[in-house]
Amino acid sequence: MSKLIPITSFRFGIITTFILSLTLRFWGISRFNSIVFDEIYFAKFGQNYLSRIPFFDSQPPLGKYLIALGIWLAQYLPFPHHGAVTVADVTLSPWSFRWLNAFTGACIPLIVAAIAYQLSHRRSYAIIASLLAAADGLFLVESRFALINIYLVIFGLLGQWFFLQATATSGQRQWLCLAAAGVNFGAAASVKWNGLGYLLAAYILWGVAWLHNIATKPKNQWVAHPLAQPIPVIPFILNLGLLPAAIYSLYWLPHLLLNPEYNFWEVHGQILGYHQRLGNGTDVHPYCSSWWSWPLMLRPVAYFYSKTKTPQNQEIIFHVNGMGNPILWWLSAAAILALIWILSRQLFWQYNRPYAETSSAIVTYKPSLIILPHSEYHWWIALYLVVNYLANWLPWAGVSRCQFIYLYMEAVVFAWLALAFLLDWWLESPSLLWRGIAVTITLAVMLAFSFWLPLYLGLPLTPFAWKLRIWLSSWI
Repeated sequence: MSKLIPITSFRFGIITTFILSLTLRFWGISRFNSIVFDEIYFAKFGQNYLSRIPFFDSQPPLGKYLIALGIWLAQYLPFPHHGAVTVADVTLSPWSFRWLNAFTGACIPLIVAAIAYQLSHRRSYAIIASLLAAADGLFLVESRFALINIYLVIFGLLGQWFFLQATATSGQRQWLCLAAAGVNFGAAASVKWNGLGYLLAAYILWGVAWLHNIATKPKNQWVAHPLAQPIPVIPFILNLGLLPAAIYSLYWLPHLLLNPEYNFWEVHGQILGYHQRLGNGTDVHPYCSSWWSWPLMLRPVAYFYSKTKTPQNQEIIFHVNGMGNPILWWLSAAAILALIWILSRQLFWQYNRPYAETSSAIVTYKPSLIILPHSEYHWWIALYLVVNYLANWLPWAGVSRCQFIYLYMEAVVFAWLALAFLLDWWLESPSLLWRGIAVTITLAVMLAFSFWLPLYLGLPLTPFAWKLRIWLSSWI
């Protein structure tokens, strides 16, 4: 390992990334002065809670509670509000129901950095991960409108961060970290049911740690990574089994009091029936997409599209496209495949070499030939990222209803972490070639973000400039 990034430089990098994220999310947040995409439901439902108007919702309530909280707090905040739209028969400024989403989205690169650091204790990895998280388009778009996926992601990531802390400690502090993880996992599921993917990943990692402990304990007491140390059964079950269920149930109380027609179990039957009846295909919605296509970003969602003309009769296009950063997404998918290869190689080595060779944290290779991490310590980091990615992505293979690319948001964060993991490794390489590749990839991601930024912010584009950014016909 090279020298650590100085703490002052690390703080400067993280703070700068946060300020950039905050600025991009709040700049022109009231643009278009209209309801955009699913704000037609979520902003309305948030106001319904404040107005005490009963309604049916096909998702758990927490995301709409938070939108309602933002609307309520907005009247007390000393910031100018531009524009006015009618939401549930109440006149509101777009800023009032979007600002909390924007602030929450700006915090996600901070949580991603925290997870990266907790995994590796490397400041360089944390900075690279936060930079990649700040350079994504879909997260920027979702943060600028009154939508709920951002809340799901931040609660899920917070749950994972506390879970990682729990694996690295013991006693009372471990209980506290597990409890915090359980509260956040419960909150993620209270935004959308697919928030359970984060909890599923924790269960899988815990199970792997126990199996690894049983298989290796008679041979060696050395632990390669905190994730390899299994959390005791009782605190795990209480805090990551019962507590998330209790938190999820409690979040339903305000909604059930407002909507007494159905009890807790009946409302879940209504929601499940709605999703089962929804169907699939373009007849249901023109932007339905298959789960396997999301890493390739084949079918993003147009959140807003409008054409107008300048006084000089020049056509101008305003297009907000719910698409990721193409370079970031495609390279991140490749990074996940690379980590799967690392795990496969480690399993082969584990079962085909004497244990004394595989238990070492450092395997002796010629440094210039190593392009992928190779120690057992790195194996656990790779396992964590791959398990979280697959736990949040693969369950969609069994869902038959219409799906959208934003459902990939929970998984793609771990693909970014995988790419950042490899970039950090290559930047440490003695090979000038691999250091150059890492720098080139990082610059390419940032340039791509700048290039597609007009489609994320809905900035005016000429038809030529717009077509220049629509690389696939399915992006329209």
